[in-house]
Amino acid sequence: MAATLHLEVVSLERLLVSEPVEMVVVPGTEGYFGVLPQHMLLLSTLRPGVIDVYNGGAIAERYFVTGGFAEVTGSSCTVLVDEALPLATLTRAFVTERAAKAKSLLDAANTDEDRRRAATMVAHAQVMETYVAA
Repeated sequence: MAATLHLEVVSLERLLVSEPVEMVVVPGTEGYFGVLPQHMLLLSTLRPGVIDVYNGGAIAERYFVTGGFAEVTGSSCTVLVDEALPLATLTRAFVTERAAKAKSLLDAANTDEDRRRAATMVAHAQVMETYVAA
């Protein structure tokens, strides 16, 4: 059996993943980075993208995340995310509806804060779209 590290992916709503994994690849702000057992200590912000979870020498699970933080130790990787969705659940209809809602919120925004939030939602929907199966 390959060496493992403990992965936890936690969103605002719930604990999504808590399991031993061989490797995880995380969308850091400065680029994707891989985490293996015995990794050096690391703290990173995340950008919208996909977390790839490896077991059995291959990708076992994939999650789309909208951002957050990752804390890495030699034995664990804890990912705190704003939002996470199993990549398999991203459908064209879901992403289209999400983009339309974000655009509607952007058009109706009255304050700078509302515009910033809506623009972030539009950007997340655009990134999500790149991961939807054709």
